[in-house]
Amino acid sequence: MRDDSPNSWEARADAHSFYGFTDLPSVNERGAVVLTHGQGPYVFDVHGRQYLDANSGLWNMVAGFDHPGLAEAAKAQYDRFPGYHAFFGRMSDQTVMLSEKLIEVSPYERGKVFYTNSGSEANDTMVKMLWFLGGAEGHAKKRKIITRKNGYHGVTAVSASMTGKPYNEVFGLPLEGFLHLTCPHYWREGREGESEADFTKRLAKELEDMISREGAETIAGFFAEPVLGAGGVIPPPEGYFQAVQAVLRKHGIPLISDEVICGFGRTGAVWGAETYDFMPDAIISSKNLTAGYFPMGAVILGPELTDRLQAASDAIEEFPHGFTASGHPVGCAVALKAIDVILNEGLMENVRALTPKFEAGLSWLLENPNIGEARGKGLMGAVEAVRDKATKTPFEGHLSVSERIANTCTDHGLICRPLGQAVVLCPAFIMTEPQMDEMFTKLDAALRSVFKDVA
Repeated sequence: MRDDSPNSWEARADAHSFYGFTDLPSVNERGAVVLTHGQGPYVFDVHGRQYLDANSGLWNMVAGFDHPGLAEAAKAQYDRFPGYHAFFGRMSDQTVMLSEKLIEVSPYERGKVFYTNSGSEANDTMVKMLWFLGGAEGHAKKRKIITRKNGYHGVTAVSASMTGKPYNEVFGLPLEGFLHLTCPHYWREGREGESEADFTKRLAKELEDMISREGAETIAGFFAEPVLGAGGVIPPPEGYFQAVQAVLRKHGIPLISDEVICGFGRTGAVWGAETYDFMPDAIISSKNLTAGYFPMGAVILGPELTDRLQAASDAIEEFPHGFTASGHPVGCAVALKAIDVILNEGLMENVRALTPKFEAGLSWLLENPNIGEARGKGLMGAVEAVRDKATKTPFEGHLSVSERIANTCTDHGLICRPLGQAVVLCPAFIMTEPQMDEMFTKLDAALRSVFKDVA
């Protein structure tokens, strides 16, 4: 519970911090959790309490909170060249090397990279690139962007318009021209008697119908997360991306894979597109790109978009877009080390090795009569709370069930994330089997405690 003394950390946080994406009734009752440091997958608060962070920060601290190599890479670069930009044909050597590495580990034989400070800015940048192409290539009406309901692509005005979440209505979003298809969640959106294959066919037809209705000549691109992350960890139905990409190719519409969460190992492969066997026209990267040790995003362009954007930029002698910290040398040095750590220090191998145990833990939680679905891919998963399992009836919203579960977990030294009626797990790639047992045991105890009160 919160400490309400005037100089407490909780009171100081309330006095000067404006909370984002935070359940304010919980903070008002319990106070903020103010952290001081981390060790491996654990974090510690100002009162000395230890928490196993099953969120790995915000999906991104995959190498843990005290990886010496990542910290050293940042320190060494700060000593050598602490900051610069990537404007006017000037950039750091680290930026050049990172671009080379990103194309090397991408699915593309060649391409180019544009840097931002976050995944939101990277998605925003990609939209501007597509709009730029439309105008440059004589298709000024080609501005509409297609995404999916419950998909998450960021918080800038453009990327929030792409995000298919109802909370953006409070900002008067989405902007005009941002279109949202059915969420590809078979368990929740599949119709009675509809097979998974038929669900996929219906979603592909919905896309075809939308393109026909709106006009292919007005659509600039289709953005999709391989697994919806902040939508509640929703893997696609079988054959989804093959069916969708066939429709998009027929109409010449680029497919952009938003790999902010899935990229660099979360699904067990370098890219979620690799996991689901499709070839995007561009990739959006962030989070694991630096293992959370530096804010950075990147647009990784495949060969066709590279050539088209280069031609459009050559015609006006520049691409008039960028950020002060684009290609920051410290961020690039950290990213180079993070990629090496993930790919060459056994982290991805550990993801693959732990996935069966992770899936077994999710299945174990599904035995609870108030868990309607357990789902996931690689080391990202979710369990969905329901009042009635047979009918998939959710709990009443005023009960805030997932928030109660997350708060109860926190009381027992486990951090997990509530999303709608689901609780999400996305542990660090360095997690051990005993730590995974600890995670599932504490979550199970929290589920039983909360369901006893509300079911």
